[in-house]
Amino acid sequence: VNMKRAIEEKRPEWVNRHSKLILQHDNAKPHTAEVVKRYLDGQDWEVLLHPPYSPDIAPSDYYSFRTMQSDLTGERFTSYESIKIWLDNWISSKDQDFFRQGIHKLPER
Repeated sequence: VNMKRAIEEKRPEWVNRHSKLILQHDNAKPHTAEVVKRYLDGQDWEVLLHPPYSPDIAPSDYYSFRTMQSDLTGERFTSYESIKIWLDNWISSKDQDFFRQGIHKLPER
């Protein structure tokens, strides 16, 4: 799979608005494997490493999780499937600006 081409096909508006693709990934061993690093280096993408563990911030503090926590207030699930449906609907209800704002707020965290 050619990731750059796949992203350009799914998000053609990014081609004209961004001079390069910025990719953030975590520090888990599969993502820091030499073959992955070589591939990413060859793509002319800026790679933002996942911030290391910090005692003053948990993943649940990030933008989307705080909003999701608020939206989950009062929800009760009876099955894995009902959780999956709720989550799929929640993600689908958010527009690109919602996620863009979350990414732009990362440096503030």
